[in-house]
Amino acid sequence: MKRALGLVFLCGTVCYAQQISSTELINNAREYDGKSVVYAGEAIGDVMVRGDFVWVNLNDGENTIGVWLNKELAKEIQFAGSYHAKGDRLEISGVFQRSCIQHGGDLDIHAQNIRKTSPGRPVKEELDTGKRNFTLILLGILGLVLVFVRRQRSR
Repeated sequence: MKRALGLVFLCGTVCYAQQISSTELINNAREYDGKSVVYAGEAIGDVMVRGDFVWVNLNDGENTIGVWLNKELAKEIQFAGSYHAKGDRLEISGVFQRSCIQHGGDLDIHAQNIRKTSPGRPVKEELDTGKRNFTLILLGILGLVLVFVRRQRSR
């Protein structure tokens, strides 16, 4: 209990040391606006460099939130989720902005710390041979039906 009170005192405002979901942030944006939060998710899409900073989107399985972080912190990110890769899972702590003036009024988090909780990896897409074979069988049946219909019309 004393430790929790010390954390609140050190932050100057209420700190949210527990990880918070995107749904909680979105639904209670006014409450969390300007507060320190901890958010975790998979890095997805492109890691977009903007001078000395980087935009990255983190998806926690419910929603995606944009995170603005220093380029040095972004060096932790090796894989961003796409069709070709499973993204790194990251836990970031930073300041939540309900309507960030610096970024055109968008909802975002300005990261202060980043921690990789699990690494991403390339994903090899494998052809589902069962679906391929089923499709070929259906095409064969369709071809036979077309031949049959044309023969019936020509008689």
